[in-house]
Amino acid sequence: MIHSARDRLQTVLSLAILLGYNSFNQDLQPLVSSEPKNSMVFILLFIAAFVFSSFVEYWIHRLMHANARIGQRHRDHHRRNEGQGVLWEFLDYVKGAFAAMLPVFLVSVEAGLGWLLGAIAYAAFSAYAHQLQHENPTKCFWMKMPVHYVHHKHNMWHHNFGLGVDWWDHIFGTYKVVEWPTDQETNEPERGYLTLRWW
Repeated sequence: MIHSARDRLQTVLSLAILLGYNSFNQDLQPLVSSEPKNSMVFILLFIAAFVFSSFVEYWIHRLMHANARIGQRHRDHHRRNEGQGVLWEFLDYVKGAFAAMLPVFLVSVEAGLGWLLGAIAYAAFSAYAHQLQHENPTKCFWMKMPVHYVHHKHNMWHHNFGLGVDWWDHIFGTYKVVEWPTDQETNEPERGYLTLRWW
């Protein structure tokens, strides 16, 4: 017997989660079926969303430096020269891109899930990379030079706009090589890949 409002709420939420899971699980059946075509659609759309998200991130960051109104909050970020924590960066990225994550579901469930999860994966990776470059840039092993770190260190307004990757800086001619690492970075105490602000 349900006595309190809290108990009723827990019961309703439990039923909603159970029903939602069953519905979601049925929608996933084509994806996890033995048909290779469905898996390939998922994988291709995951990769496409990951790469496209990095492209959008590059251009939005570049636009923040070109337009005073759009870049107002970003200028404050440059003054403070610190990230807001991996979780808050991630939520900002997802919130800004959420509308672009959903329309692909109109094509198919596999395509929609691939696109959605690829975009979310890049948002998580980029939020981590952003915070890492503010706090522990020597651990950014996947780039020859941590572009976002040098972007801030040298107060660059026309170069090195990538956060998670430097591909687009190379492609669009905004990659600028600077001395890296300097004595400042090599003399920092050794820290791990996960030693950073998470929230």
